[in-house]
Amino acid sequence: MVLKSIYEKIIGATCSSKSSVETIDNSQVPASSKVVSGESKYPKASLWSGFFPAGFSVYETYNEPSSSEKKAVYFGNSGWAAAVRKVVNSGSMRRFQERVLGTGRTEISSSDGDIWLLGVCHNISQQESTENVDTSNEFAAFEQDFSSKILVTYRKGFDPIGDSKYTSDVNWGCMLRSSQMLVAQALLFHKLGRSWRKNIDRPLDKEYIEILQSFGDSEASAFSIHNLLQAGKGYGLAVGSWVGPYAMCRTWEVLVHNQRETDNLVEQPLPMAIYVVSGDEDGEHGGAPVVCIEDASKRCYDFSRGKLVWMPLLLLVPLVLGLDKINPRYIPLLQSTFKFPQSLGILGGKPGASTYLIGIQGDKALYLDPHEVQQVVNINGESQETSTSSYHSNVIRHIPLDSIDPSLAIGFYCRDKDDFDDFCSRASKLAEVSNGAPLFTVAQSRGFLPQAASNNVLGSNTGFQDDDSVVMDIANEAGNNEDDWQLL
Repeated sequence: MVLKSIYEKIIGATCSSKSSVETIDNSQVPASSKVVSGESKYPKASLWSGFFPAGFSVYETYNEPSSSEKKAVYFGNSGWAAAVRKVVNSGSMRRFQERVLGTGRTEISSSDGDIWLLGVCHNISQQESTENVDTSNEFAAFEQDFSSKILVTYRKGFDPIGDSKYTSDVNWGCMLRSSQMLVAQALLFHKLGRSWRKNIDRPLDKEYIEILQSFGDSEASAFSIHNLLQAGKGYGLAVGSWVGPYAMCRTWEVLVHNQRETDNLVEQPLPMAIYVVSGDEDGEHGGAPVVCIEDASKRCYDFSRGKLVWMPLLLLVPLVLGLDKINPRYIPLLQSTFKFPQSLGILGGKPGASTYLIGIQGDKALYLDPHEVQQVVNINGESQETSTSSYHSNVIRHIPLDSIDPSLAIGFYCRDKDDFDDFCSRASKLAEVSNGAPLFTVAQSRGFLPQAASNNVLGSNTGFQDDDSVVMDIANEAGNNEDDWQLL
């Protein structure tokens, strides 16, 4: 009865006919009301997140609200709210929430197959061919790899953003935080390599600290939420409002371009060129976007101000792979992108609740969750371990890959020209087995057809080696579903 009373008080105090915590059936929304990539999405704020403690994520399926509802709900600090939070933090309420909503935690089983985490395979499955492998050690290696990835979450208590009064991004900043995580991994791979692991038994690397500082929550930090919102104004980014993957990718393009003012490339906040693979500024004219080799080369040349022929490259590929839900034919293709050595994962999640997908096990996508609310930290002191711990998580969560929002963005990091060539050969091979519906294609120039590019430009050395068998299976899995591509 006590829990029921608390529940009724919370619902009565927070819900109205316009902002309900009920899950909305997105399948009932007419296709004409969907938002295509390039336009901002504005979900209803998750009212539960203002009351439930950090570490418990609430996911809802969101419908497109009316124009009067496009502002996120902003909660003030009242004595009543503080009292409710105290009750919510109690053990009985935690157990009640776990029973109703679930914790979002994952039990990884070796029987579900091996895990691919941003281009690295962790062989945890128990098979006859690997009976001599200590699977406990393999799983420990996976856990260390997972927990070493940089987590960026909601923060509270930072300086107001611009002229607004917002000192927190709770309920609306998840896409920005997800994109920060993707770019943070690119910097981590660039400066410390893919094999780097965070180790509490040794001093923290200077490069690692510098990366975290660049994602601090103030205008002084190069890639802060403050600076992202400023750079993305032209693409609809606004304080308190949600944004889609396409606009988010373009925002990073603008931010990096604006920060490319110093002649010293070593001191660039992001020491790599950025290429958003999504056609011209007016968007795609339909069909799969094309990775144009000449365009990538020009991005590198321009970024270096003509000093270098090639540079490290961050590729972002925003896609819309369906209407209400993702077209099943694209699932095996998305799975294969995690097996690319250049993989930076996917900005995705459920509608209105962005997450950062970093790995797969079977049909499950493993992700880092930005929806935990944490106090802002200042990484400047002598002792860094306490402050940096909030940028990592050992809680492994997953989501069925076929349940993610069809609007997403895939990221790749190419260290040099050879790495980019390897990426192109893998991408071309993937397109060849897509039954005519690739995620994206590769061409030498805009004058080349994608098929000609894969045959004449990339040559006979595909660079796939043992990965060929993995990719070739996709043709049988993709099926013959109708293509649901939308314009970007």
